[in-house]
Amino acid sequence: MTNKPRHSSQKPSRPSSRPSSGSSFGKNTRQRPKPQHKNKGATGDKSAKQAALASIFDGATGAERIAKKIAHAGFCSRRDAERWIEEGRVSVNGQVLLTPAYNASPEDIITVDGKPLQAAETPRLWRYYKPRGLVVSHRDEKDRDTVFDHLPHDLPRVVSVGRLDLDSEGLLLLTNSGDLARHLELPDTGWTRKYRVRVRGHVEAEKLNALEHGITIDGVRYRGVEAQIDRQMGSNAWLTVVLREGKNREIRKIMEHLGYPVSRLIRISFGPFKLNQMEEGTVEEVKTNILRDQLGLPRLKERPDTEQKNTRAKRTTPTKNKTGQMKNANHQRQKTRRPTGRS
Repeated sequence: MTNKPRHSSQKPSRPSSRPSSGSSFGKNTRQRPKPQHKNKGATGDKSAKQAALASIFDGATGAERIAKKIAHAGFCSRRDAERWIEEGRVSVNGQVLLTPAYNASPEDIITVDGKPLQAAETPRLWRYYKPRGLVVSHRDEKDRDTVFDHLPHDLPRVVSVGRLDLDSEGLLLLTNSGDLARHLELPDTGWTRKYRVRVRGHVEAEKLNALEHGITIDGVRYRGVEAQIDRQMGSNAWLTVVLREGKNREIRKIMEHLGYPVSRLIRISFGPFKLNQMEEGTVEEVKTNILRDQLGLPRLKERPDTEQKNTRAKRTTPTKNKTGQMKNANHQRQKTRRPTGRS
């Protein structure tokens, strides 16, 4: 007689490509502790950056350097504020301050030339079509015309988000907040700059494609650049170039290195903001909620009665040049036209 095997509550093991739930390998595979920690860290960093950005708009900056506080109130630049302090023109809580090494708290009463310091304005942003022949600087050592000499008189004191060189034109972002300008300039923000570029020479697409991996010129490393040929016209070509940062004269240096000197350069977008059909010398304010949307901040539920005026297609007024002659504020040193489909 053959004895039949007795049934057991423990099933015989079968080969399987899937690890058992009881094995240590299975547990580690399911839990994946390291990726979870990385995700938490990335989320925390993003939240911290958003909180810092929100504080710029809420004015909850706490204590800060007094020169920075004066500059934010629109009196002058931070460098000028430091000079004014050393000249004894700034008082804090009734006492003259003689050093800029002071952190001002929100409770401090600050006066400049006897005038009380007002609270900093809510950050605002403008699009401006910079013409060729203007320097993007509040002061120029060569006494050349600057962008800020030609802005509408009713604009508050503003700073530029990045720069465009003397011979470049196109979209320039302006803001009344230095903190916001610095945030938008950072490569970590992820905003690209797009340009229409006219170069001399017969362009080889292979050379442009190689720029995606970055390039080093005269010891300076430039990040990956996207460039493509829009149209080749004999000895000239129109290109579209996209940058992820914006080093000094970056496009001109790269194209010169490749053997394609730049004859015209127009910035057509900065992040989500585009030049569109703006005319040279015009200014247009970005609406508050559109700006907050692009920065990932919640919209304002109620808009104030003193709504920002629409400055669309607003031209600067005629001014006198250094020789006393009248000139239009949109004056250019070289007459140009916006590029179209035809050359």
